[in-house]
Amino acid sequence: MMSFVSKITIQVNENVYLKSPETSDLGSKIIKGSIELIDEIGFEDFTFKKLALRISSTEASIYRYFESKHSLLSYLVLWYWGWQQYRLTMRITNVEDPLERLRRAIMVLTERIEEDSTFSQINEVLLNKIVIAESSKI
Repeated sequence: MMSFVSKITIQVNENVYLKSPETSDLGSKIIKGSIELIDEIGFEDFTFKKLALRISSTEASIYRYFESKHSLLSYLVLWYWGWQQYRLTMRITNVEDPLERLRRAIMVLTERIEEDSTFSQINEVLLNKIVIAESSKI
């Protein structure tokens, strides 16, 4: 079962990024670091320069993945909703009763968010806070 789970990826529209962050360790560090930094200081104060310092990289390296901090935020928000879709699919697959499917769907969208160990580079709890606070900026 673990090998199946380790192969799950959340697809994000490729027009949002220049290079998929899921393809390298640096990309994973960019995603993880940006979630932590945006949570700490907010999106308005977030810059690629501050992110580069946090992940011990360069701004140029980050710009190879994302054109701007807004495209990075778009990626994070789209990833979050793709993750929610994954969670929803896992909960309602093979449930025949439409009322039970609806009940489970509502539960997925309203329950307290907890970290999902399937995606180690993403802190879903912090990402949920960012989506609530910052998604209107995209």
